[in-house]
Amino acid sequence: MKRYNITVNGKAYDVAVEEVGGDASAPVTAAPAAAPAAAPAPAPAAAPAANVEGTKVTAPMPGTVLDIKVAVGDTVSQGQAIVVLEAMKMENDINAPVAGKVLSITASKGSQVDTGAVLAVIG
Repeated sequence: MKRYNITVNGKAYDVAVEEVGGDASAPVTAAPAAAPAAAPAPAPAAAPAANVEGTKVTAPMPGTVLDIKVAVGDTVSQGQAIVVLEAMKMENDINAPVAGKVLSITASKGSQVDTGAVLAVIG
């Protein structure tokens, strides 16, 4: 059995591969490793989010911010689209995970964001 460390989208996986004699249908197991991954760099801030408590709305994938549907101070409901993110030539609505007031918007229209980048904070 051989062990490999593989990194996919910044997340490390420890994979064990067993060589079997000519049987290509043998299962291969992969388990997520507990290795810490480097935190993605945050997007350029349109408004500082320092010392703002609330629920962070993060980018689920890397992409380009096409539109910001809300402004600081707006009241949003759970599931409401707040940012439109283009990833792999598809427009994806990033929805509010909770209802509340928009405390800050850290993304700006046209900016590139990485997976996990904070787009807005809802309190």
